Amino acid sequence: PRMAQEAAPVLLVVLARLVSSTWHEGSGYYLESHTNEVYAEEPPPEPALDYRRVPQWCATLNIHRGEATCYSPRGSSYRSSLGTRCELSCTRGYRLVGPSAVQCLPNRHWSGMAYCRQIRCHVLPAVLRGSYVCSAGVQMDSRCDYTCLPGYQLEGDRSRICMEDGHWSGSEPICVDLEPPKIRCPDSRERIAEPGKLTATVYWDPPRVRDSADGVIKRVMLRGPEPGSEFPEGEHVIRYTAHDQAYNRASCKFSIRVQVRRCPVLKPPQNGYISCTSDGNNYGATCEYLCDGGYERQGTSLRVCQSTQQWTGSQPLCAPMQINTDVNSAASLLDQFHEKRRLFIISAPDPSNRYYKMQISMLQQAACGLDLRHVTTVELVGQPPNEVGRIREHRLSPGIIEELRRFLHLTRSHFNAVLLDKAGTDRERYISPVSPDELFVFIDTFLLSEREAARRAQSGDPCE
Repeated sequence: PRMAQEAAPVLLVVLARLVSSTWHEGSGYYLESHTNEVYAEEPPPEPALDYRRVPQWCATLNIHRGEATCYSPRGSSYRSSLGTRCELSCTRGYRLVGPSAVQCLPNRHWSGMAYCRQIRCHVLPAVLRGSYVCSAGVQMDSRCDYTCLPGYQLEGDRSRICMEDGHWSGSEPICVDLEPPKIRCPDSRERIAEPGKLTATVYWDPPRVRDSADGVIKRVMLRGPEPGSEFPEGEHVIRYTAHDQAYNRASCKFSIRVQVRRCPVLKPPQNGYISCTSDGNNYGATCEYLCDGGYERQGTSLRVCQSTQQWTGSQPLCAPMQINTDVNSAASLLDQFHEKRRLFIISAPDPSNRYYKMQISMLQQAACGLDLRHVTTVELVGQPPNEVGRIREHRLSPGIIEELRRFLHLTRSHFNAVLLDKAGTDRERYISPVSPDELFVFIDTFLLSEREAARRAQSGDPCE
């Protein structure tokens, strides 16, 4: 009894301290201590206390954003009696900091201190050329959705979630420029070839190019002729290719069609031919009508292809050359053959001359080759007053014969011959009969004009 009397005041003091303690909310759970700290004390010396009679030995546990599940030796009604063991847990979105279980100790303190801290992930870094929007900031279960600026595409996770371990799900995405630039070529066009030409000069503006990302175009390449080039007849495809800074590329193309207006193809006249500029029947082409040697043109010499695709004038004719032997001089006679025919003039003392007979026989057999090379034969045979001069069936007067002999230095005493070109120039002389082959080789080698040679190469030798 005395011991009990002495102990009673001590118990009252302790209870008074319990009752007078101020309860307040801390970062974890409520304790009687202002510091929320749990500390150990030495057990009181004898006399020993009767713990069973004290229902609340430690401060009641109250964990903010959490729960304490306690097991007391005295039953479920006692949550803070001596020996009570409490398991601590936090609600979703919070993580326990401290021990997961505490026990009420004889020193009237719990064996440890714990509190619930909100689970938070680190702030996500900014995305280059993009952004993100989060549903709940950096809290747990917050979902952050990523988007990229126009012209860029997202590579990687499109969204990330703050997980229970405080880390974001997935990995950080990037915004890349995968979209090719926009390029628009000029419209296709058709042009008419210029007069007298088979080409047209075509100009166009460069293509319109735009990059949907950063707006920077690194290079624009042209595949084809430059603007202002001459394009031949037909269809031509022009291509452009543009590259942005990310080396994405886009291409476009357009066509240029050049049309040549043409007149109907002209046919050469009989015993003649046509020499045309340009392509022969295109708009602006000029065609000249020419007659073979021994034929004369009757009608217009030039015809032009007009824009209406019709020729000017009408087709001329090539009529046989009219030889006028009723002239006053040898010069007038030779002028008729100027630039038209070559003359092969034969002189013999009499018709029975064997060289003369041999020469005339060979020339008669080669009549086609002579006409092909525009050669006319002139015969001066005999002695005055019975001397005969003739060109085919045309007879020459004695005065013209005499002038020709003097002009060409042809003697009557023996056989001799002279070859004149189309200008009337003495080009070769013979004192014995010449074979047609030898004569033709000389003409083809030395006397043909460029136009004659080209026509011979084109048409070949019809006499073969």
